[in-house]
Amino acid sequence: MILTVCLSPKIDVNMEVDNLSVGKTNNIINKKTFFTGNAVNIAIGLAHLNARVFATGFMYEDNGAQFERELHKEGVSYEFVWNKGRVSENYKIVDRRSMLTEISEESSSVSAEKQQELLNLVSKFSAESDCVIVSGALPKGMKADFYNQILSVVPQNVVKIVDAEGERLIQALKCGVKLIKPNLEEFERTLKRKITSKQELMNGCCELIDKGAEYVLLSLGRIKMGAVITDGKKTYHCKSINVAKNSTIGAGGGMVAAATYALLKGGSMQDILRCGIAGGTAAVTSPDSISFAKKKYEDILSSLTVKEI
Repeated sequence: MILTVCLSPKIDVNMEVDNLSVGKTNNIINKKTFFTGNAVNIAIGLAHLNARVFATGFMYEDNGAQFERELHKEGVSYEFVWNKGRVSENYKIVDRRSMLTEISEESSSVSAEKQQELLNLVSKFSAESDCVIVSGALPKGMKADFYNQILSVVPQNVVKIVDAEGERLIQALKCGVKLIKPNLEEFERTLKRKITSKQELMNGCCELIDKGAEYVLLSLGRIKMGAVITDGKKTYHCKSINVAKNSTIGAGGGMVAAATYALLKGGSMQDILRCGIAGGTAAVTSPDSISFAKKKYEDILSSLTVKEI
């Protein structure tokens, strides 16, 4: 079983208007609502690959019930720690001039008692798991070392995968992590410097490996260069393919889901990289889902080539 830990669920509301006019009434042409969050997206991606997956994390009483319905529909089992307050809602408004306006809601806080309740659940379910994936921002007021606390209750023999950045990632690495998956921006923020060359990129990966990562899977989407994977000794690169981009949601989660699936199947570094790229690319082709369709994933996977660099 794969356990995903969602620390920060989100509701993304995407709206399209003809011409956004501030201070006036704007008619919505198209509207889509997604019940998301990195670890939720990862869980659904794994379910699409027929993996046995269980989702836990924080959830909120005012507007969180739909998450359970969505996970049930996707065949994902779950048990959340319920809190007072709301899941944060993020509004993306696109007008036909292709201008994007975003309005984000602050997350609700979580009490110390509820934090301990989640640690207890992770301890319980991780003992029955082959792998634990922790992902996402932290609720308001929580310290970065909560990542360390979560992974500290996971048995040593369970594979640990982390999708996070900054001090949250640094804290997680203290426990030893099999795979981390930052994108380039997250990588730079974690290292607190810009990356301008291949050598600087490799030096940064080695820093994170020295801190406790076994593999660094680094997405280079910002510069449209696919992704790399390294263990500090060997490094592989894979370019993505050009696809129609129908969604901005779920690429990171799709990448982690497919990479995890390959890793747990005993795949090589090259396999993990190819599968990760295929999962992330397939996710952005799905306009009505926060994850990828398996057939699309398989089609993309068959077209990818990995090279050692």
